[in-house]
Parts: sequence; C-alpha cells; structure tokens
Amino acid sequence: MRFITDPNESILPTAHETLIRLILPEGILDYFELTNVAAAESGQLNIYLEEKNLPPAGYDARQLESKGFLPETAIQDFPIRGHKVALCIKPFFLFRLANIYA
Repeated sequence: MRFITDPNESILPTAHETLIRLILPEGILDYFELTNVAAAESGQLNIYLEEKNLPPAGYDARQLESKGFLPETAIQDFPIRGHKVALCIKPFFLFRLANIYA
C-alpha cells in the first residue's frame, strides 16, 4: 500500500490504479496499457487495452521491427456487479528481422 505524504499530491490517480489492478487479471498491466473504459447500451462494460511495445524475453530489440497494432479482439471476462465485461485487447505486432547480424 502506498501512502500519500505530500499534501499537494492527489490520491485519485493512486486510488484509480489500485482499483484497476484489482479488477483486471493479475499482471495484465505489465504488458498492456489501459486506454478506455466504456459502458455499452446493453450494460456490458468494455475495458480497452493496448499492448505495450516491449520486446519478448530472449529477443534483442534491435532484431525486431514494429509493425503497429493488430485488429482488436474482445475477450469475455468475469462479470462485475452483474454487468458483462469484455476486455477489448489491441495486440502489438513485432516482426523479427532475419539474420541482420549475419
């Protein structure tokens, strides 16, 4: 738990981050950034996440080329307070450059 010691610092960002980390699957914010949350007319809660541009373990970043985002995918998650939840994930596409150091 983090305590606010500076009277000029807002507790709101810390409270939001704590709440988000409790709601989302454990560890997901290590690899994805929360971009939006929206309630659909049907009452479904849509949580939008974009993958961070991080090289996979075991790869040198110089061996990879960024190609942008792939199409968004919606994954049904556990309901929150009776509302259906969809994690709308936009994965990042990295292309491995073949033998660039050969």
